[in-house]
Amino acid sequence: MEAVILILGLLFFAFVALGVYAGVKAVGAAKRGVDRTITQARRTVEETALRAKSYGQAGVGGELAQLRLALRTSMRSTQEALRAGAAEDASLSESLGLFQRLSVHGRELDEELKKLEREPDRATVASLLPSLKQRTERITHSADSLRWAARDRARQFIDDDLDALNAQIDVEAGALRHWTVETDEPVRGQSRPQDDASEQGQGQGRKQGNGPADGVAQAITAPDPRLQTGNPWQKAARPETTN
Repeated sequence: MEAVILILGLLFFAFVALGVYAGVKAVGAAKRGVDRTITQARRTVEETALRAKSYGQAGVGGELAQLRLALRTSMRSTQEALRAGAAEDASLSESLGLFQRLSVHGRELDEELKKLEREPDRATVASLLPSLKQRTERITHSADSLRWAARDRARQFIDDDLDALNAQIDVEAGALRHWTVETDEPVRGQSRPQDDASEQGQGQGRKQGNGPADGVAQAITAPDPRLQTGNPWQKAARPETTN
């Protein structure tokens, strides 16, 4: 009895611990979901403000906003493309590693551009713009190269799969069109072998009926004049008369 109570107690505590663990995991997942939502909303608001500055603000401030917007757009697009492709192509894991290293430089540049937006010394900021543009172009060029390479790879896989599928369909279509019709009916203009043999036997019988036996019979039995018929254009023979 004591053993049963002990087992029931252990099961109770196990279920309680499992429930607590599941609750903590659920709370953590919900918190991460909320954090992602907040981060995405903050990013959207910030990029909207950058887009407005790049089009509506002239001078150094507008150029800095354009650089930040181009950098963020390129990096975000590449990240989404690589993550989506890595789910189906394990070889993109190395590309993701390279992109993570590139993202470090991208975040550093974005922070620097963000600080320069609040810099009151516009002359100094203007002198830094050429090098900032060059850094931005190098980072975005590398990100774009990774993104387009991943897309080309995925498209090549799709083309190869489509080519293989088309080849299989062509083979199957050819097999479906290959059929043989077997029938016992003779083709028009041709006769079956048994028919030829039968006709040949009948011909031989007819030839035998017109042979020497028929001639002997005709010689013994005189032909009946009344049964003789001539050609329709011949005149009938006159009967002999006696005076």
